[in-house]
Amino acid sequence: MELVKENIVEKSGYTLHIIPTDKYKTNTVVWKMKAPLQKDTATFRALLPNVLQSNSKKYSTTSAFRSYLDDLYGASFYTDVAKKGEYHIISFTIEIANEKFLQDKTPLLQKAIEFLKEVIQNPNVTDRVFDEATMQKEKRSLKRRIQSVYDDKMRYASVRLVEEMCKGEPYSIQATGSEDQVDDITGATLYEYYERAFAEDKMDLYIIGDIDPNEVESFCSVFQYQERTIQPHVRVQDNEVSNVKEVKETQDLNQGKLNMGCRTNIRYGDSDYFALQMFNGIFGGFPHSKLFMNVREKESLAYYAASRVESHKGLLMIMSGIDSNNYEKAVTIIKDQLKLMKDGSFTEEEISQTKAVIQNQFLETIDSARGVIEVFYHNIVAGTDVKMNDWIEKTNSTSHDDIIAVANKVELDTIYFLSGMEGEQA
Repeated sequence: MELVKENIVEKSGYTLHIIPTDKYKTNTVVWKMKAPLQKDTATFRALLPNVLQSNSKKYSTTSAFRSYLDDLYGASFYTDVAKKGEYHIISFTIEIANEKFLQDKTPLLQKAIEFLKEVIQNPNVTDRVFDEATMQKEKRSLKRRIQSVYDDKMRYASVRLVEEMCKGEPYSIQATGSEDQVDDITGATLYEYYERAFAEDKMDLYIIGDIDPNEVESFCSVFQYQERTIQPHVRVQDNEVSNVKEVKETQDLNQGKLNMGCRTNIRYGDSDYFALQMFNGIFGGFPHSKLFMNVREKESLAYYAASRVESHKGLLMIMSGIDSNNYEKAVTIIKDQLKLMKDGSFTEEEISQTKAVIQNQFLETIDSARGVIEVFYHNIVAGTDVKMNDWIEKTNSTSHDDIIAVANKVELDTIYFLSGMEGEQA
């Protein structure tokens, strides 16, 4: 199966990834910055891209900034901060029409690249201090984003499980940083961090679309950064599971949230990674999975029941919504489903159904330019080189025994239960 390929070019201080494809009518430009996830920098990293995307020196108001994008045939521009394993990733994304499909031959891709340069290299700064009004607006906005986790109880339970399970590990740090650190950041200290990030981060620029690689490379000569020594990828060892932690919390809510975290001891790039994806699909990843069919449908114990894999940290997260008085029963039946997987109690039909769903999901992902970039970027985060074809070929070649072997590596680590007041237990 012929899938898109990337041309990788090492540039001054960053890596350029050119992905030519005639699949899309738009061109997508994504600048990614990777650094270790750390408590003292997390809030700076969460705030920085939002300040940079608010305005720049040339477009010093948000309306001027957005108006210029509108002039580029309604180009969209946004930023994102995420954690992947023990890394903190900042992304800047521009999606722009491909001028090949327009009567007006404005060099839109070149203008998009120059706009990105303006955003990241020419911020709205005076005397090494970010604009104060922009700082105040984006700090308020960041605080609201951090607080919004507490209003969404499904997200809150997921966050609390990770905090308890990964206590003392970088992965416990939130990608949005800490609310109690926001006020202390000033325009001057953020500018210091901005300089540090662009001097030290592993930086990658992805450009995908119906493009001429040579032309793209010449456009990107506007980006010049100092060379840096990128630390080799170090695999942080998983904590040993000596005994299962149980954490209970009560709040005023109608539906209890039961989240369980397991260590899989498998990361992206490992030889059994695709078998882990198969395990997750049969166990709890899809509507035909054991958790959905048995915990939700058959026993009517849960409003929802599912699992997902954190590929770069090697965790399996189980999420369910239950009545608080069903806690013991739900924990037991979820553990039973895990034991069935370890014992190999799943059929060839479940395997082939899961292979089909994973394959469709993957093809859907690479149907979008951003999805293609995310698939390629997994290799940067993991310090590995998984080929795009592997997703389909290695999934298809996974056997019943491979899935059992993976299931037996999965260890329950932490049970977190957020219950309503009426279900409060001693």
